[in-house]
Amino acid sequence: MIIKAVQKGNLAFEIDQKGHKYFVDGAKEFGGEDKGPSPKGLLLGGLAGCTGMDVASILQKMHVKYDDLTITVDAGQTEEHPKIYKNIVIEYHITGPDDIDPEKIKRAVELSHEKYCGVSAMLRKASDIHNKIFLNNRLLHEE
Repeated sequence: MIIKAVQKGNLAFEIDQKGHKYFVDGAKEFGGEDKGPSPKGLLLGGLAGCTGMDVASILQKMHVKYDDLTITVDAGQTEEHPKIYKNIVIEYHITGPDDIDPEKIKRAVELSHEKYCGVSAMLRKASDIHNKIFLNNRLLHEE
């Protein structure tokens, strides 16, 4: 994959990813203009999107019907430069009918992290990643 970044301001860059264009920028307190998300924030967004696509696809293949899948990612970073994510918590919030098989949801998340999500695999080399799964607003599983 080739990504192109063209400077468009102090710290702002326009990113071109296969024709999809977006900005990354620094916060104003760091000399940026806040024209777009931070690169590290996009990394977490990539993690959420990667595992989300996996889980949605796996649940479809398992014929699990659900109403909503929302993923939140929270990460703490080191104090010294380069500031990297030291721990990441991914929460999966799934809502749907009461007869959803919780084991299938757990298995879908497990498969995403152990087999399919390349973003998770890369981040796991530098960070501890923990998962929490909520089904209809109740904690189903935590690791």
